[in-house]
Amino acid sequence: MTPQPRRASRVRRGTVGALLTTTLAALSLPLATPAAAGAPAGPLTAGTYLITLADQPLVTYDGSVEDIPATRPTAGRKLDVTTANAKRYRTHLTDEQTHVAKKVGATVRQHYAVTTNTFSAHLDAAQLVELARTEGVTDITPDRLHHATDDRNSTDFLGLSGRKGLWAALGGTAEAGRGIVIGDIDTGIWPESASFEAPALTTRKPGGKHGGKPSKDDLYRPYLDGTTTVMHKADGTTFTGTCQTGESFTAAACNQKIISARYFGEGWLRNVPASNRGGYISPRDSEGHGTHTASTAAGNAGVHATADGHDLGTVSGVAPAATVAVYKALWQSKDGTQDGGLTSDLVAAIDQAVADGVDVINYSLGGMFESAYDDPSQTALRNAAAAGVFVATAGGNAGPSAASLDNTAPWTTTVAAGTIAPYTGTVTLGNGQSYTGISTSVHGTVGSAPLVRAAAVKNADAGTTDANLCIAGTLDPVLAAGRTVVCDRGTSARADKSAEVKRAGGIAMVLVNTRDESTDGDLHSVPTVHLSGPDATAVRDYAATDNASATLTAGGKGATYPQVAGFSSRGPSLVGNGDLLKPDITAPGATILAAVAPPGNQGRDFDFYSGTSMATPHIAGLAALYLSEHPTWSPMSVKSAMMTTASPTKAADGRNSGDVLAEGAGEVEARAMLRPGLVYDSNDRDWLAYLEGVGVDTRTGTRAIDPSDLNYPSIAIGELFGTQTVTRTVTATSAGTYRAEADLPGVRTTVSPSVLHFSHAGQKRTFTVRFDVTTARSGVLDTGSLTWTSGRTTVRSPIAVTPQSVHAPAEVKGTGTSGETTYSVTPATTTLVATAYGPVASPLTKASLTGTGAETYYEADIPAGTKASQISVHFDAAADTVVGVVWGRMTDGVLQSAEFADPDSDGTSTISLPQPNAGTVFVAVVALGSTDDTVTPYTYQVNNITEDSPVTGKVTVTPDHARVTPGTPTDVTATWSGVPADTRSTTWIEYSNGAGSLLTLN
Repeated sequence: MTPQPRRASRVRRGTVGALLTTTLAALSLPLATPAAAGAPAGPLTAGTYLITLADQPLVTYDGSVEDIPATRPTAGRKLDVTTANAKRYRTHLTDEQTHVAKKVGATVRQHYAVTTNTFSAHLDAAQLVELARTEGVTDITPDRLHHATDDRNSTDFLGLSGRKGLWAALGGTAEAGRGIVIGDIDTGIWPESASFEAPALTTRKPGGKHGGKPSKDDLYRPYLDGTTTVMHKADGTTFTGTCQTGESFTAAACNQKIISARYFGEGWLRNVPASNRGGYISPRDSEGHGTHTASTAAGNAGVHATADGHDLGTVSGVAPAATVAVYKALWQSKDGTQDGGLTSDLVAAIDQAVADGVDVINYSLGGMFESAYDDPSQTALRNAAAAGVFVATAGGNAGPSAASLDNTAPWTTTVAAGTIAPYTGTVTLGNGQSYTGISTSVHGTVGSAPLVRAAAVKNADAGTTDANLCIAGTLDPVLAAGRTVVCDRGTSARADKSAEVKRAGGIAMVLVNTRDESTDGDLHSVPTVHLSGPDATAVRDYAATDNASATLTAGGKGATYPQVAGFSSRGPSLVGNGDLLKPDITAPGATILAAVAPPGNQGRDFDFYSGTSMATPHIAGLAALYLSEHPTWSPMSVKSAMMTTASPTKAADGRNSGDVLAEGAGEVEARAMLRPGLVYDSNDRDWLAYLEGVGVDTRTGTRAIDPSDLNYPSIAIGELFGTQTVTRTVTATSAGTYRAEADLPGVRTTVSPSVLHFSHAGQKRTFTVRFDVTTARSGVLDTGSLTWTSGRTTVRSPIAVTPQSVHAPAEVKGTGTSGETTYSVTPATTTLVATAYGPVASPLTKASLTGTGAETYYEADIPAGTKASQISVHFDAAADTVVGVVWGRMTDGVLQSAEFADPDSDGTSTISLPQPNAGTVFVAVVALGSTDDTVTPYTYQVNNITEDSPVTGKVTVTPDHARVTPGTPTDVTATWSGVPADTRSTTWIEYSNGAGSLLTLN
């Protein structure tokens, strides 16, 4: 349930943003989006914390403790936690953790020593203060909740199947991923699924009872040693796991596909009362998310899938010969409010996965906000990667909003979700118009039948909004029977809406988006077509007319693919300050058919899910295929091979997208990735230097690098101030001569040397790329690419830079009909140009709002060629009235995002838009008065500044042209006269390349 704001009379003016954020965010969440992670109430609140200490964990320990040799694995090898030295050092770390806890009177709840030197404990405020001052303590983090991030056959789309597919090239599905273990950290597993059917585990070792040399087919067969599962792997190391028993889960649930299954819930079980625990306290999956991700990554090949009596064809895991180790750390609560997993349990799962010896970790989960690089779970993943484990992470489902990503650390592969050939259905209206959308549930012709908006067939006591959303119990069976019902997306799960239509006797549903969101192929209770954009609006409007009707049919021309799905989170990474391009890559993640757990999926064994959670196991599976062929390759080399051979995704019009903040390097190309030519590699020492460069104190003494210099397969510069040079090193996978070509509009890009010669595989070469801003717009993301070519081999790196020609204030303020103000700017070049456009003082719209929850709406048009826009709402509000503005950009009449503008001390809410794109801005003016008759007067004004805008008064800038020293501050004076005193005037002061400052007067 969404919390409701308290009475306005008790809240001070200027907090409308805080009051409305939760409500609006909740309304816009698509299915499988991470639910809001509860932020800690305060830094000194009693609760469970994770405390990280300075000494290195096992995977990076270099022998600095007297008499205990290093445990850090050598290049190309995995950590072995069974050695005497590993056991001694692990004891050293846990003893140290216990000692630190005892210093403050705390008791250790969980120890972590493999991927992070951390322990969890319940601490009060006094203990927190004392621990923060304790030598050797490097980080204290609250234990927070994390959530699962939720061709028509994705393996066909990726080019895995068929005579010329990658599986065939690798020796067939029986060889694709052999010798590799994928660790799935998720909601558990449904072991009875046909996707995991395999022979039982036995005590017979590979090679037979007499210990002879095992055959090729028997080499990587897992076996039992007591209760321990043992599997010799492709990289020459050994996996050891176990089948942990629990509720409805016995040791017999594991087999030669699911070779290990554990669960981690100590923190979650301690925090969630037994009365609210759903699912199973065991590795068994009750929701389906973990079963879906595991079967997508490594499910058996050619499994026949059916649902609701319909034949859905066959499904296959990406790496069907790989094995699965299950680490359940995400849990289900009965009321849904405590679904997810705590950091402490996730770190325990990561720690154990690395100790067991997995090769790949699939991490299809995340939070509502971007995780810090030094978050304990991200630190654990960093050291997992340092131990040679490839980590695939979900980018999140908060798109298409900018800067909505999670899991953005450089040591993981952050995955965006793309579309594949869609399942389609068509709605043909009684007026002859037809609209095609996504449908997996229309298998024939439905109708013609009456078409109605849901509110037209609602129960008498149901609200109109809830009814249009088809919330459970809102529709009247007498009115809905025999009709096709139009239901709005939002609030309730998509499949729950069709269930409500079925309950009320409706024969079909048209699900319509009310904003720009994805369309998804869920399995519905009645035949359903999902529409978005103008098509959705047209059907909604028509359904409200008299005698409306519609026919639903299977098929229809679907959208261009692959596109980045609307729900897929976008960059830039705020934690990385724009100096690291994320996401890394796109993989199929929309309407993905795979195995699920029947209890959470209406009894189905297979279902369609959408989300970056579904894209991530495609990358995890591809990594397994890669490591099966190249077992000693580093995780970053594998990531580089995927990124530099990716292809562009498509825009809606069928052209190449080029939106690197959505697609990263592009759509993964399974067949091309095994022939990368060159790779960009990095290791934990490089990551520590990067962390120091972004301001994280690693306590390791590592020297910082410029974050843009991390040896990454993409190049990003968050602020290209005039000029900057970045350095990269590539490693050849075969001999060849490569020539560089850079493409970055408005920026002169120089690669040195521009030709690289390699005489053999493994040879390294270093080069630099110098960027000099020429005509690129200042403050606007500029994207392009660097491509190395040798014969038919291309190695492409995306580039994303934000040029800045000057450092100048975003806004300068002044008062009076005339006057002047002086401010400082720092130019990036030898010439400073400053030109004033304006002042513009558009007419005011005067109005008022009455009541305790009054609001009104405006649409502000931004014409083409606008240099800057300023929208102002001035309130004359009582002291106990909450006021503010909610606004966002619109596309095709649909609101794309919601932002907030609280009033300043003078009662004015301001929306400033430098260099805006042409279009429409939605503006909601809100007043929450203390009584029903509270009146709140306000004025509304839109100042659009173009090159030829009518002006009211005069503004000049001195100097308007000057020779200056780059990087040295220079004073600029703005002088105005003749501007009106009773209304706001706005001037755009423009510098080189479109950069500028807004001068706001009165």
